[in-house]
Amino acid sequence: SYNKHIDETTFEERFDFGQKMIRKINSKSRVRIHSFGQENLPAEQGYLIAPNHQGLFDALILFETHDKPFKAIVKKELMSVFVLGNVLKMLQFEAMDRENLRASMKVIKKATQEMSEGRNYVIFPEGTRCRQQNQMLEFKGGTFKTVIDAKKPIVPVALIDCYKVFDNNTIAPVDAQIHYLKPIFYDEYKDMNSTEIAHYVSVLLKMKIDFKRSLYDLFLFQFMKFYMFKIINSDILFM
Repeated sequence: SYNKHIDETTFEERFDFGQKMIRKINSKSRVRIHSFGQENLPAEQGYLIAPNHQGLFDALILFETHDKPFKAIVKKELMSVFVLGNVLKMLQFEAMDRENLRASMKVIKKATQEMSEGRNYVIFPEGTRCRQQNQMLEFKGGTFKTVIDAKKPIVPVALIDCYKVFDNNTIAPVDAQIHYLKPIFYDEYKDMNSTEIAHYVSVLLKMKIDFKRSLYDLFLFQFMKFYMFKIINSDILFM
């Protein structure tokens, strides 16, 4: 119904409706969401949220954990995804046709204007999802032209294991993590070009992802060692 009356509702009202719907869907799913770093989000609205891209669940975990309204630049194919596409259209997310340069520039210009006016934006710097689990593709410098021109903060966001939600062919519960890193303010990046900013953000995210994965591997190793110790000792007791 919101799609039929877009002109009669505010963006905030539509975002609240869409967010509640997605959070309800998430609550019924087999995914356990672990969110960290919301306290790092800038108080001033109008910033770029820059996550690594693992798949369709990326959008759902952002709606789940980012309370403040945001828009996003998404590939046009997402507009046809069941349920999610309807929400994106309702929120008037900007669909990017990467084969149409003129239309893409128009989208970027609009996002820059809205960001400078205080609208938060999600843009995935990889441009497309990485299909290598918790690895990342090269970050594209063009992603950051909007925030550079708007002179707004950049919030790097690390997504971990989100790919498992739709890629793993299992009904077992899945744990997915989202980490909001400390923002990079304009004064910190104003002397860098877009390619340098892209590299800097990708390094920050890689460090966070690798650190969290190494902690998980260490925990798993210690658990298995403890488990094997218990088995060995129980066998000794019953010999």
